[in-house]
Amino acid sequence: MTEISKKAPEGATTRRPRVMPDVTKAMASDIFSGRYPARSSLPTENELGVEYGVSRTVIREALKVLAAKGLVLSRPRVGTVVCNEDDWNIIDPQVLAWHAPHALDDKLFDAILETRRAIEPLVAELAATRATLQEIADLEAAWRGMAGAGEDRAAFSRSDIAFHQIVYAASHNPIFRQIGNLIDTGLKFSLEATATISLERRLEAVAAHREVVEALRMRDAEAARGAANKILDLAARDLVSAKKLKNN
Repeated sequence: MTEISKKAPEGATTRRPRVMPDVTKAMASDIFSGRYPARSSLPTENELGVEYGVSRTVIREALKVLAAKGLVLSRPRVGTVVCNEDDWNIIDPQVLAWHAPHALDDKLFDAILETRRAIEPLVAELAATRATLQEIADLEAAWRGMAGAGEDRAAFSRSDIAFHQIVYAASHNPIFRQIGNLIDTGLKFSLEATATISLERRLEAVAAHREVVEALRMRDAEAARGAANKILDLAARDLVSAKKLKNN
């Protein structure tokens, strides 16, 4: 196995985060960046303590967190090894938060969209027959938040995420609801990646979301499925546009 030196890349500024969450994030970032490649051994706890300017106790606790997220694995007589990327818990909210949104792999955005396409139309269909009156009212309130956001992209994203959380909850399927909580994290980063889309395109999304509200109000499962697919088509279009901007 490749042994990774504790020495920082030439020209890099030495980081000395002082609290465990910061150290954990810094170590995760070094794994994501490829500084510590998959299947390579991390430096010893003492060396990592020197590298990040903290005690062995802090390093040990940080490694426990990284292990719980599938990023590293401790082996007797071998030390701590970086896991393969396929083993990372990539939709864990904390793991996603450790990434910079612009650094996320395009393949991950595609995978999130594929998962939503497989699930959300059915979730919307179930919600149309199962949503309570309060859930429909809450859904409309989230839609109004989107419609009234104007140029405030952050407010638009918050309302959009809340909208999808309500739809998943309104399916009254506990498994879908838990999956929805995971997808919401990916949705947040997808929305950040497409934050530069025009107001005109956001208004198209507002109109499509309104169709979901109306479908639930009318208890029209087929219309709810169709509206959900329309939302996903718009999301796919916006991701393509965001990728083109990113690569230009």
